[in-house]
Amino acid sequence: MLRLAAAFVMVLSLTPAACADAAPEPADAPAAVDFRETPLTLETASGAHRFTAEVAETPAQRERGLMFRETMPEDHGMIFDYHHDANISMWMKNTILPLDMVFISADGTVFDVVKGAVPYSLDVISSGGMVRAVLEVNAGTVDRIGIRRGDKVRHEIFGNAP
Repeated sequence: MLRLAAAFVMVLSLTPAACADAAPEPADAPAAVDFRETPLTLETASGAHRFTAEVAETPAQRERGLMFRETMPEDHGMIFDYHHDANISMWMKNTILPLDMVFISADGTVFDVVKGAVPYSLDVISSGGMVRAVLEVNAGTVDRIGIRRGDKVRHEIFGNAP
């Protein structure tokens, strides 16, 4: 009987360690969703810059976005496709990564940029006009490659894929 009790205590003591690697997401997290990856090119005064873009094209994908992600490679981003022109508003709720946002017109022209969106902020970030999509990249990317209003984004959703 003593051996059985000792084995039970040992199993209980190991259980938290086994679960520690798979920490659950917060209760208010939307269900995990998959994103397809596509090539995207930003054409700026400093040249053509190639990225791998995850596409958020469904309401569930756009709601989830980059929330809860801890890292993203320098040459990656997420493009939010709204399928039509709209005045888009974003926020950084549950977003760990500091991001730059690039608001893009239906023809792939950069309409505006917002640098250094603050992680976890509930402040509304607006496109300030009608756009088709928003590209989120790591904070500092806008300055690093010189993204400016009027630059061109080449991607399948604009019909001008690289």
